[in-house]
Amino acid sequence: MAWDEWEQLKAQAAARQGSAAMQLNHVPPEPSAPSGGQGDLQVDQKDLAAIGDAAYRLREDLQRFGDHARLSSLKAAGGLTTQGLALGTALNHVATHWVDQTQNLLDACAHISNHLDYTKGAHSGNEIHIYGIISSIAELDKGFKEPEGGSSKGSQS
Repeated sequence: MAWDEWEQLKAQAAARQGSAAMQLNHVPPEPSAPSGGQGDLQVDQKDLAAIGDAAYRLREDLQRFGDHARLSSLKAAGGLTTQGLALGTALNHVATHWVDQTQNLLDACAHISNHLDYTKGAHSGNEIHIYGIISSIAELDKGFKEPEGGSSKGSQS
């Protein structure tokens, strides 16, 4: 993107900002999209479990390989520094920040995994509760249905 084009886009955005305090980017709804504001995204417990498991495996791999990269980088930085090369100090700086960034990613993966485990349990509990309510309503409905033959028990004349 040329700088002139960038400056033009910034000016257009600044002009729009005066008319609205906030603008959210979105995709306009398709004409064939379902009405009522509901999307067509559906997720079941199997999907949530797979995502949670993938996040857990990613965290485990990232921790193992991240530690290996950190230790290798620190060892290389030490070797370069003892050789009198300034690159050793720079590599040490990168390795130190690598630890912070890796920890942020590890925390994010753990958060995703834990949240999906919690969501799975919460939804499972909700489904059991809802099933119990619906089952009891179905039993109540049986008591209000007329017996076959069109007459009710208390209306003999």
